[in-house]
Amino acid sequence: MPDQVTGTSNPRTHEPYIPASQSLPEITGKAIVLGILLSAVLAGANAYLGLKVGLTVSASIPAAVISMAILRMFREHNILENNIVQTAASAGESLAAGVIFTLPALILLRHWAGFPFLPTMGIALCGGILGVLFTIPLRRALIIEADLRFPEGVATAEVLKAGATGGSGAKLIAFGGVAAALLKLSQTGFKIAESSLHGAVTAGRSIFGIGTDLSPALLGVGYIVGPRVGSLVLAGGAISWLIAIPIYLAVADPATVAGIVDGADGYGAAQAIWSAQIRFMGVGAMVVGGVWALVSLLGAVRDGVRSSVQALRASRAAGGGPEIPRTERDMPINLVAVGTVSLAVPILAVFVLVVDRTALGITPGLYWIVLALGTVFALLAGFLFASVAGYMAGLVGSSNNPISGVTIATILTISLILYMLLGLQIDFTISGPQALSAAATAILVGAVVACAAAIAGDNMQDLKAGRIVGATPRRQQIMQVIGVVAAALVIAPILGLLYKAYGFGGVLPREGMDPNEMLQAPQATLMASVADGVFSQNLPWAMIGIGALIAASVIALDQLLKARGSSLRVPVLAVAVGIYLPIELEVPIFVGGVVAWLVSRSVRRGGGDEGDVEKANHRGLLFASGLITGEALVGILLAIPFAATQSTDVLSLAPDGFGPIASWIGAAAAVGFTCWLYRISVRSSG
Repeated sequence: MPDQVTGTSNPRTHEPYIPASQSLPEITGKAIVLGILLSAVLAGANAYLGLKVGLTVSASIPAAVISMAILRMFREHNILENNIVQTAASAGESLAAGVIFTLPALILLRHWAGFPFLPTMGIALCGGILGVLFTIPLRRALIIEADLRFPEGVATAEVLKAGATGGSGAKLIAFGGVAAALLKLSQTGFKIAESSLHGAVTAGRSIFGIGTDLSPALLGVGYIVGPRVGSLVLAGGAISWLIAIPIYLAVADPATVAGIVDGADGYGAAQAIWSAQIRFMGVGAMVVGGVWALVSLLGAVRDGVRSSVQALRASRAAGGGPEIPRTERDMPINLVAVGTVSLAVPILAVFVLVVDRTALGITPGLYWIVLALGTVFALLAGFLFASVAGYMAGLVGSSNNPISGVTIATILTISLILYMLLGLQIDFTISGPQALSAAATAILVGAVVACAAAIAGDNMQDLKAGRIVGATPRRQQIMQVIGVVAAALVIAPILGLLYKAYGFGGVLPREGMDPNEMLQAPQATLMASVADGVFSQNLPWAMIGIGALIAASVIALDQLLKARGSSLRVPVLAVAVGIYLPIELEVPIFVGGVVAWLVSRSVRRGGGDEGDVEKANHRGLLFASGLITGEALVGILLAIPFAATQSTDVLSLAPDGFGPIASWIGAAAAVGFTCWLYRISVRSSG
């Protein structure tokens, strides 16, 4: 029989499901084996999806569901063991995101002709472990001190608890999961329902574009993060799509616009302008917002580090000190400093393997300065953007965490530094092999930071889930490292296989391949264009500056509201994320937040007290968790037939001309899920 436990927890408080006084087996032999296998499998599945469509699926919830299904075959298992498995498994998906968003850019720059095992594995391993190390001081700052929801962490915890206790909570998750899975299968697999709707209004030369994803998972994310964050994210999207794009089209040179839109019109033209120009406003906003978020968290990070150091000293003192509760035990804080410094050596070694001094055309002395600077910058920027990624995961979840945005900021900054360094010796006439080699160096630095940020954001979700269910942080952090190692060992062969089978972003490995089956690698293409753009001097600096000014204005407004004692606050990163993300992703998040507000309002107007509101919100949270679970599971499972057949249409059932009907089906399903979420939440729990 499984370990029987009783527990209750509230995801909005710090009361764990399994109390600190109770200890259950967490890291077991079967948990390690299962975590390693799932990490490797999910890394491969998400590498394909990310290279194909530019998005990866958060694996925490699918891993938790798979873990529960497998561990139930054993006589002894428990909720903390399930949590440990998903902690390791989700690292594979996150590490894959950090790698595929960056390293394929080396293919596009013609710097690599494949994915050599040692450099690829080394970047993934070092960046991933840095992400784990940086979450040690960030855990207390972001999960305990900061008022962040971590929607997927909360959803994962609810799935784990429902699996342990069963009952009505498990049914709510199951209903939502099955329904969302069927819709996702109909959208992405069978193609009989649209997954998004969009349109545009033209006024003169301006285009006002709007669209929405019809994803029930994003609706669930919106319900969990609430109306405030959902509104701010959509406000950022409105700045991009309803203000910036129309203004740009009205004032820009028609020839320049024509070159960007390349014959597209309506929403397609607006999307092209957003991708080529307006998106960089989000980059500028996130750079300023990220620095501000880090400055705001310095006190909490300092206190977290201080308490960890005090705990370490107390444990070493003769006779020991007061015992730390099990649920507050992190890996020793000194590992952060020692581990970070130690990882500088293999990172530098990888840079030596990849960066060719002859191609750079610089002296040996400057060559080693460039490599040393790149290593130090990767470590410093890794911590900065790990903090930012963790914070943004707390706002909008790890699936919607714009890791590519912070990676662009990294590549942009290090490219500028390299441009200045190299230009001093070669008179700022950087072109040809020199420019490509310099851009490749910037991509390598960005890859380390991307892996660290991706792992940090996902790990904060896992640690949030662990805090709710009562896990031991130290053991989760150990399993995070195990998951990173497993994924790092398989990512190079996986990428090599995908490149040889499909080709990436316009680069085909051999003649005679079908370009229609090529993986577009959108993020890697963007990274390559940013790095190369610095050295060819064609980046939209005006857009980056405008985004920075917008972020500064939002910070000023937030501080004014704080000074006046207002309960309304405007976190800058929520707006910055909205500027950077496609508006289709933001609309369902906003709608989910509105549903959460309507539920609370309806219960209060019906005479309910705060306890009734909390009960209604909890039911909605369980159902929302099911929506996220079902869609995420199918999203990963569909990667198997897609990869095997080298086609995303292999399961399509839609006949020719079915598009309009599919749009109506998708829209009706989205409205139905919205109403269903509301009804489930306000229904009496009896």
